[in-house]
Amino acid sequence: MKATYKLINPQVVNNAVEAVRNAPAGHIVTISEPTRTLEQNSKLWAQISDIQRQVPSMASYSADDIKARFLHALGMEMRWLPELEGSGVFPVGMRSSTLTKTQFAALVELLYKFGAENQVKWSERPAD
Repeated sequence: MKATYKLINPQVVNNAVEAVRNAPAGHIVTISEPTRTLEQNSKLWAQISDIQRQVPSMASYSADDIKARFLHALGMEMRWLPELEGSGVFPVGMRSSTLTKTQFAALVELLYKFGAENQVKWSERPAD
């Protein structure tokens, strides 16, 4: 059994509390911050595109590689695994889709900071 409750009103909170009360011993309860929004995700990819087009040192990287570099700069854990053929390694670990809204906001701010340091002209107006 798995249940998820988005705590949006008192009734849902009560339902979640009741589910915890009725859960058998050994079950696990997790309370977490919501993950990033679609709006945040759209902003991220627009920022990455702007950086890729305007910062010469980033032009040779794919958008995914740029995102990975910023996730790493933010302190997100990445691991490296060997390829099956044994000829190289590839990154695994943090995905931006699993970031909380707060973590994602920090990622977007890091991109804005980098953009400001590299005279990036954003294709969209920054959020107020």
